[in-house]
Amino acid sequence: MSEQTITIQLGHDESLVLFELLADFYNETALIIPGRAEQLALVRMHGILESTLVEPLQPDYLEKLKSAKARLIEQSHR
Repeated sequence: MSEQTITIQLGHDESLVLFELLADFYNETALIIPGRAEQLALVRMHGILESTLVEPLQPDYLEKLKSAKARLIEQSHR
């Protein structure tokens, strides 16, 4: 299966906040949302993804999600 890509646009503020949140997450085993700004940035990103992706509305969404997770894990072992 070829890897498809999507493009999302985030505001500069959301990008900075999410960058730092994810940089911290890279060194941790759990994602900790330290404040309201981080929560809002994630909520906005979720909204962008929700308006972009069609899979969550499809009847086989859970199977597609399961397959996507398996592919990501497999790719991390390469």
